[in-house]
Amino acid sequence: MTIYTHITSNKRRSLVLMLLFFAIIIGLGYTIDQIQGTGSWFWVVIALLYGIGSALVGYYSGDKIALWTSGAQPISKEENPYLVRMVENLAITSGLPMPKVYVIPDDDINAFATGRDPQHASLAVTQGAISKLENEELEGVIAHELSHIGNYDIRYMTLVIVLVGTVMVLSDMFWRVRFLGRGGNNRNNGAGGVILLIGVALLILSPLFAELIRLAVSRKREYLADASGALLTRYPEGLARALEKIAREGARIERATRSTAHLYFANPLSSGASSLFSTHPPIEKRIDALRKMAAGQ
Repeated sequence: MTIYTHITSNKRRSLVLMLLFFAIIIGLGYTIDQIQGTGSWFWVVIALLYGIGSALVGYYSGDKIALWTSGAQPISKEENPYLVRMVENLAITSGLPMPKVYVIPDDDINAFATGRDPQHASLAVTQGAISKLENEELEGVIAHELSHIGNYDIRYMTLVIVLVGTVMVLSDMFWRVRFLGRGGNNRNNGAGGVILLIGVALLILSPLFAELIRLAVSRKREYLADASGALLTRYPEGLARALEKIAREGARIERATRSTAHLYFANPLSSGASSLFSTHPPIEKRIDALRKMAAGQ
């Protein structure tokens, strides 16, 4: 499989996962309407309006929140000419506008990109990545993050997080309405009982399904950025070696949270987390995929 087919495949699969999110949200709203016995699309409309409103907030301010949370500090070419020139050269090669560059005062190796589009993007790199990675390795990491910008992952992943939050809020709203005595008509017939059971099961499991889909989308996007970054540098081995160093030395970021972990080049949370609930694919699989690309497989 070539780099180009990797990109095409991951884009197609990620689109399918995003459509599943919309199906879950609409299904939740419809189920609540049926359980409440309103006979309308009230909760479907509420679900969609809430999702759109949250998406707009995240769209315009999500990058500022992510940078503040990580403790990233802006730098200029005079302060760190090595890093800024590297980002500048790779941005020119990729045909992207120059993003704002930040340094995270952390000794582990990591990085992330954020923003609503390539014209309003920022790229943050840890001090550990700058000092511990060789030139080709750091180029691979930066190319990976620029690929997130060029592929609009920075916008896409913000919307995915918003959709996960929407599912969880809707579930919480249902339980409050249903069990605090504010619900609509109760359906006591057989069909209503079946709908109630199905609805309760859906509302209990939907947050878990939403979280698993978010993690799956994040993983697919990491594979895509690896492929795109290798295409940009024409040297997949540099990125593979950077991942090997992370596997040995760690990528933990002290101020990273569950809500921002998916943005990073490698999982910044505890390495002891199970692979099922990790925001990133296993490092070994990413290295293997890059080396297969280098070999033309």
